Amino acid sequence: MAKARPIKGLDIQAPTSQNAGIIARTRLEELYEWSKYVDTPYAVRELHNLRITAKRLRYTLEIFEDYLPRECKAAVDELQQLQDELGVLHDNDVLIALLRLCLANQDSPLNNKALAVSQKGAGKSFLPQELVEALVDPKATPTAEQRYGLEQFLRKQEEERAEHYQAFRQHWYRLQEQEFRQHLVEALDKVREPVAV
Repeated sequence: MAKARPIKGLDIQAPTSQNAGIIARTRLEELYEWSKYVDTPYAVRELHNLRITAKRLRYTLEIFEDYLPRECKAAVDELQQLQDELGVLHDNDVLIALLRLCLANQDSPLNNKALAVSQKGAGKSFLPQELVEALVDPKATPTAEQRYGLEQFLRKQEEERAEHYQAFRQHWYRLQEQEFRQHLVEALDKVREPVAV
């Protein structure tokens, strides 16, 4: 998972709105650091990191809602949609990986590599080691009938993934045409003080 960038320039003496604006700008820049992978459909880990950064920005805007301009609220809905689209895409990726492991020959390089990566850990595999070990176990080899069903299911998942990726990509480019980033930066430039009660 993408590490959150440290927030620089915070001032404990400054109004909350000022610090909220700094945090939100940092999270916005993080989001756009991962945007270079939008056109790379199988950059699985990078697209997942884009989702994580969208979530961090959304949470920042929600937490500081009372201290940020109202225009930031519209960005929350768009970020939620991006997060949902990328979440479905990631779910497809995990399921496809599992199905491919199930269908691979037990002695195949794919299974051996998956097992080696899961045993090394350190965040290199998005599948838990125990699950990979269970799937590459020779006793778990599917029968011919099971294999046929799994192959059909895999094809369907790959088709769905392609559709989900296109939906996400179209949404992303619609946001860019609407100058999402620029509008959010302009809104953050108008940070306001909370109204005294």
